[in-house]
Amino acid sequence: MQLRDLLLSSLATLTIASASAQTGQKPAPHTKVVKTDTIVIRKPLVKPGMPAQTLAANAVMAVPEKKPYKPVPLAGEKAYYGTMDDYIKEFVKKYLRVHQQTLSVVMGRGNTQFSLMDNVLQQHDIPKELKYLAVIESALNHNAVSRVGAVGPWQFMASTARMMGLKVSGKKDERRDLYKSTNAAAKYLAYLYDQLNDWLLVVAAYNSGPAPIHRAIARTGSNSFWDIKQHLPKETQGHVMAFIATATIFENMSKFIGISDLPDDMSVTKEDVALVDKKAMPKKPKIVFSDDELKNMAIVRLSEPLSEELMVKELGLDKKTHDKWNPDYDMYEMGTYATEFYSLRIPKEKLDNFIEKKEMLTKRSRQIYSALNM
Repeated sequence: MQLRDLLLSSLATLTIASASAQTGQKPAPHTKVVKTDTIVIRKPLVKPGMPAQTLAANAVMAVPEKKPYKPVPLAGEKAYYGTMDDYIKEFVKKYLRVHQQTLSVVMGRGNTQFSLMDNVLQQHDIPKELKYLAVIESALNHNAVSRVGAVGPWQFMASTARMMGLKVSGKKDERRDLYKSTNAAAKYLAYLYDQLNDWLLVVAAYNSGPAPIHRAIARTGSNSFWDIKQHLPKETQGHVMAFIATATIFENMSKFIGISDLPDDMSVTKEDVALVDKKAMPKKPKIVFSDDELKNMAIVRLSEPLSEELMVKELGLDKKTHDKWNPDYDMYEMGTYATEFYSLRIPKEKLDNFIEKKEMLTKRSRQIYSALNM
């Protein structure tokens, strides 16, 4: 498999979902649409004979105070994640185990690109961690094209790209230009942040479009991603989780490479790093089961996600056992798994029931996921 295919395979689901979100999505009715590629400079009031002190005061007043952006929350920041902190840290560990080789390769090819992106984002006062959104979108592939027509490292649809000031035509497509597309992405991220005031909500809106986020906020009455999470498309949930994991890992990549199990506080000591051979990438650790578990276990291959909640209910599964046997199923359901198939472990006694109900489970799962996209 070519390097491009390797890098894109594990992120394909997220890329397609993100691109499709830019097609036809409109801001919520109460949202004021602005042309974000137009910069308006407020001129100071100047009159003939005006004293110098007054001129200076007007010049200062003419520049509106800009509200600083909040930091991007990485894993381990308990003050932000609260009760979700342990879940986030465990997800990052699983994400690293599943995607470590791919992330390491992307880091290698992204060293020079990240420097350019940092400079552009800094010019717009956007936190530099937002550059990792391009890793999720395209694995930094300038020529990436999704099935719905999103192009470039930031996977812009043509309409959104033009709105952000990029030229898109048969002769020229600035979505492939890293510098120009990153400028456009910075404008779009700022536009979303002005509406949502939280970077996780911005990442969610970048994937699904602003409308589903506003609907979920209206439905729950909350501006917290964790409160509205279950009301968002599964792909959008996975997009946000993948961003948190990727940003956390890349910000600490020099420490994480070669370490298959991260400490709970997401920190790695110098002693830990000294013991790591960074060229030796560990294999994905195997899940250890007892002899009795193996005797009573059946494995079925899924080619598309089934609603975990629906499976547990319809098959009468023990949730605790199901989670132990399938610890990374949530990644598969949210589209952040490394492959397009999943080997689901269920009790042998449930196998016939699963086969009998698989068609129903598939149809109803599609309905559940489709309802979240509406």
